[in-house]
Amino acid sequence: MIVIVAFGVYQFRSGVLESTKDVNLKGHKDYDFLPAEPQLGEINILLIGSDSRGEEHARSDTLMVAHYNSTTNNIKLASIMRDTYVEVPEHGLQKINSAFAFGGPELVRKTLKENFDLDVNYYAIVDFTGFSKLVDIIAPDGVQVDIPYEMSYGIGTVLKPGNQVLHGQDLLGYVRFRHDRLSDFGRVARQQEVMSKLKEQAISAHTIYNLPKIIGLSTPYIDTNLDTPSLLSLSKGLIMNGSEGLESIRIPVQDSYENEVVNVGAVLKTDLDINKDAIKSFFN
Repeated sequence: MIVIVAFGVYQFRSGVLESTKDVNLKGHKDYDFLPAEPQLGEINILLIGSDSRGEEHARSDTLMVAHYNSTTNNIKLASIMRDTYVEVPEHGLQKINSAFAFGGPELVRKTLKENFDLDVNYYAIVDFTGFSKLVDIIAPDGVQVDIPYEMSYGIGTVLKPGNQVLHGQDLLGYVRFRHDRLSDFGRVARQQEVMSKLKEQAISAHTIYNLPKIIGLSTPYIDTNLDTPSLLSLSKGLIMNGSEGLESIRIPVQDSYENEVVNVGAVLKTDLDINKDAIKSFFN
């Protein structure tokens, strides 16, 4: 056991050292964050995909909460749609994706607690550049997807219809595209699909041996308050979870919202009580 742990730590550190050779790597940003105390054996991690292209106050392009149970090794994912209309503390009624621009991950945490009674223990933030890098680290052979129609508007690339393998920048375009008949609903479904496939890649036979190194390589591209022991514990959970699928839910759930246009634009006016219960039931 000592040898296995030592090897894992060595792999992790070697991955960090290797990735820091990237001349384009930006420094980590320190955020104020007052997390809830974790429940015994369970943690919630706030996952934020920032639409930042260098600006300081960017909105969250993607907002998810990952729930990890260290007893069962189950990992679940709740995606919260960016246009969900909620009360953002000290800023009134807003789209939920504005909370990150107003106050970073701490204000997102407060917003989730106030509207959905959801406690968050950690955060992890990735911007567009970081996502592309992470995809190529975790899945060097790419991710196979079935593209139903041409995707191009607003994603910086052109994706043709058909079954194909996508790498970093193109896969970023695939999860960002929202100009179709399903709008943001289709985008969220594609994000959950890709997260599940990346998880499969991370614990596949040819990468599981190097998983600590992969996590180390990935760390410099993520702003997070997760410490090294927690990251390695999560990698253990991925391994133990094995081929189990990644369970996911979309918030707001079906038939719990209405489309409206208000002073901040088109929003999803949501029944918060229904969605509080949905999240609680899903994570438990």
